Formats: sequence, structure tokens, C-alpha cells
Amino acid sequence: MRNTTKITTAVLAAGTLTLGLTACGSDKDSASDTSGPLVVAASPTPHGEILTFVKDHLAKKAGLDLEVKEFTDYTTQNPATEDGSVDANYFQNKPYLDDYNKKNGTDIVPVVTVHLEPLGLYSHKVKSVDALKSGATVAVPNDTVNEARALKLLDANGIITLKAGAGNEATPSDIVKNPKNLTFKELEAAQTPRSLDDVDAAVINGNYAIEADLKPAKHALVLESAKNNPYGNFLAVKKGNEDDPRVKKLASLLTSTEVKKFIEDEYAGSVLPSF
Repeated sequence: MRNTTKITTAVLAAGTLTLGLTACGSDKDSASDTSGPLVVAASPTPHGEILTFVKDHLAKKAGLDLEVKEFTDYTTQNPATEDGSVDANYFQNKPYLDDYNKKNGTDIVPVVTVHLEPLGLYSHKVKSVDALKSGATVAVPNDTVNEARALKLLDANGIITLKAGAGNEATPSDIVKNPKNLTFKELEAAQTPRSLDDVDAAVINGNYAIEADLKPAKHALVLESAKNNPYGNFLAVKKGNEDDPRVKKLASLLTSTEVKKFIEDEYAGSVLPSF
């Protein structure tokens, strides 16, 4: 059994996140106390799995006491990092973090980039993009950055055309050409794999695809390229905690040859090392 603590959406919805993390977290009086374990929030796949590999195989030798807390709802990890319930998080990319900080007046910063989860278009109903019928419904993530990322993926593959300059806040209203007259269904990112039986296709984040037993390198109709990709996932902390010696140790371990090999062996191209 993996030595991690899972935080479920149901628990979060009940309003017990802060209490739960305080009660079962560490004995630290503040985030500046570096004497206890380093508590890191993470999405279960692949982030939690990568951290668990570090915890089980590398951390003890490096003198790092690492505690992994898995969050099934990634939108709660930055708030937990900001309020000190956890010391760090590992789930997000730079455009997402920039958008979060801008909207919430927070100052969470990246420490080290670890991997890329290629975003892909999947379907249970067709085997190729060409087979999508006119008027087909495509599910996309509904958060600002991932929706724009999904639309950029479709644009890059000639499925739609976005207006010039459409950036990380692009929405379906920025589509200027839609030759298949696609309809877009906006869903929480975690729900997109579950929508595959109800829509014609869905753009799914790599971690959620893997959790749904989809293999991005094999099953995606179209897949993001890793070249010059700004969406690498990184370890992040509240500004001021970058020099925490525990954070530095974890950053070094996450970019080690052992972790690179683990990612390559475990995910077979569905998750790519970014270091």
C-alpha cells in the first residue's frame, strides 16, 4: 500500500480541508519551521506516484523526511500551500500558476520543473479526427488555462482555428474557423474522462487520462508535442520558502537520474521527463 494520505473531493466539499490538514499534518507551528517533515500536496497520478518513489527509494538516504498528501481535486492545492497547510505542491504548470496568482493575489512560485503530461484528444466513438462528424460534441476542461490549452491543441492540429493572438485565456468564443461545426462542452478537468461515453470526443489532461487507463502515447487521436512546451509540471512553494533546505533536497531528488528512469519506465511516453 502506498504510504500517502488521500484528500478526497467529498471531504473538501464538507469544509474540512484546513482542519484535516492541521490535525493530521505536521507539528510545525508555522511554514517557516523546517524541523519537521516536508509535507507536499500532489495529484495522485503521476505526481503522487513520483513523490512516493522518491519517498520510498531516495529520501531517507538524502536525509529528507517526506510526507505526501494526495488531492483528488487539484484546485485545492494552491490554497493549501498559501495558508501553510502544506509546505509545497506538485501538480501544475506555469500558465496555470500565473493565472491563479493573478486572480487570487497570491505569490506561489515554481522551484523545479519535473515532467510534462501531454494533453490529448480522446474518443470512444471514433478512431480518427477525420471521423468526427459535423456537429460533434467535444468536451474540454473548464478552467481558464486548460481550456485555452485544449483549444490550442485543436488549433495546432487543424481541427479549429483560433483568432490571432489568442493566449492562455482563449475560450470557444475565440474560434474563427470551425469547419466541423463542433460544439464544446465545458467540464471540470477531472470529469472529462468520464464524459467519453456521452460526447464524441474529449480533450483530457495527461494525469486524468492515465488514471482512466488511457495511454496518451497510444490512444490519443492527437497529442501535444513536448518540444518547446510551456506546460511542464513543477514543484511549487509559497514565495520565501524556496531556500528551505528540505525543499532544495526534494528538488534535487525530483530531477535525479533515478527519477528520470522511473518516469520513462513507468509511463512509457505518456509522461515525459522535463529535465
